[in-house]
Amino acid sequence: MKNYSIGTNCVQAGYTPKNGEPRQIPIIQSTTFKYDTSEAMGKLFDLEESGYFYTRLQNPTNDHVAAKIAALEGGSAAMLTSSGQAANFFALFNICECGSHIVASSSIYGGTFNLIAVTMAKMGIEVTFVSPTASEDELNAAFKDNTRAMFGETIANPALTVLDIEKFAKVAHAHGVPLIVDNTFPTPVNCRPIEWGADIVTHSTTKYMDGHGAAVGGAIVDSGKFDWMAYADKFPGLTTPDESYHGIVYAEKFGREGAFITKATSQLMRDFGCIQSPQNAFILNLGLESLHVRMPKHVENGQAVAEFLEKHPKVTKVSYPGLKSDPYYEIARKYMPNGGCGVVSFEVEGGRAGAEKFMKELKLAAIETHVADARTCCLNPATSTHRQMTDEQLEAAGIPAGLIRISCGLEDKNDLIADLENALSKI
Repeated sequence: MKNYSIGTNCVQAGYTPKNGEPRQIPIIQSTTFKYDTSEAMGKLFDLEESGYFYTRLQNPTNDHVAAKIAALEGGSAAMLTSSGQAANFFALFNICECGSHIVASSSIYGGTFNLIAVTMAKMGIEVTFVSPTASEDELNAAFKDNTRAMFGETIANPALTVLDIEKFAKVAHAHGVPLIVDNTFPTPVNCRPIEWGADIVTHSTTKYMDGHGAAVGGAIVDSGKFDWMAYADKFPGLTTPDESYHGIVYAEKFGREGAFITKATSQLMRDFGCIQSPQNAFILNLGLESLHVRMPKHVENGQAVAEFLEKHPKVTKVSYPGLKSDPYYEIARKYMPNGGCGVVSFEVEGGRAGAEKFMKELKLAAIETHVADARTCCLNPATSTHRQMTDEQLEAAGIPAGLIRISCGLEDKNDLIADLENALSKI
């Protein structure tokens, strides 16, 4: 369904029922699948035929939803994972191993930063973090002979920096490695990184794709464009026989379009088991059906709130790439002409005390660690997720004590602004 508009694909892609079949994607809530003969099942284990034998690896419900997300991103194949963290880990670990090196933007979600800098480091995988505004020369200098991937976020959470996808892709490809982009915040409705040179796209589907705070999940989409065999020595997991799976050479058997996702499924999902439940996939699909309708409203509300905050005397700084005063305004216009997302970061006067008072006075916006929901939610890291840090430590980490992140939902923008106005007046 790649010839249809993205709105049509949100509703229709991934599943086309045949005569007399269910109109809605069926929830296949089963761990196993029956076969008449061992030979028939054996062909599945040999990857000679497609099908299902155990939901830890694949499930029909999940595959229908993954196919929809692949269509939305313009990719060749996709898979669902149990969370966005699992998606980013699988996407990187699928082509990295002990002794590998990653180049990553320093402006990424804290959980992903820790995944790469701490957890994957324990596996013997090194990382060099680079500024999202680094020049091509600076990016080139970060690469090593053992670099196997480059990683960044389209719009970083919560810094709201915007990745120059074309520049990062150009440098990654010059060194013979893929660019992996987390596209959670803008979603394919507002940005399709593959069209700008990205090779692999990941998502925390928990956010806007679900959009209702109902189901945790993640997704990986392969563009099907990166030529693994052209850099065979860098990616032996894809270009040499996998003895744990009958000696299959993924890049030869499944080509550019299918090698990456097939390996991630048959090897990583088999061993780690980070599968998304079929029930969660069903809920995710319901969210996807309205994604193209919801995203413009999130952007409208985010823009209105950011413009209000920018003019308020008790707000000392606002970060939102839709503001002309924002340093990422022009690059955001390039990659996301229809807007990015509904998340706004801002600082209030009075530091920690000012932020605490503001948060207590909110009536409509809920205090949550969540973002990208139909309901507006708000968080002050200094009094919650980063509560153990002093004001000095917070400043050094780029998270001032007075920093607040608000994720604008689908409510009336005037009601949101009134709620913020009331809370700010109490500082």
